[in-house]
Amino acid sequence: MLPVHGERLMANVRVKLTFPEQLIKQPLLGRLDRMFEVLPNIRRANIEDHFGWIVCELTGERESVEKALAWLEEAGVEVSHLGDVVES
Repeated sequence: MLPVHGERLMANVRVKLTFPEQLIKQPLLGRLDRMFEVLPNIRRANIEDHFGWIVCELTGERESVEKALAWLEEAGVEVSHLGDVVES
């Protein structure tokens, strides 16, 4: 069961984000908190001059997380869902 904060359904989703060369130096993850109130937690990453990927957990209201992922895709980031995170 997903945690509920007040009346809001919270999500903790694990994704792999693949960045093309033109987006490597853009602070896209930093914008997620300010624009969508979604907190990224980087678990693994490989960033090079021409290519990069990040595996991260995104935490926030489910609707905000979905909007943040759609925004990343529109910006040109490849988003691969790895599933909801289950913490024990």
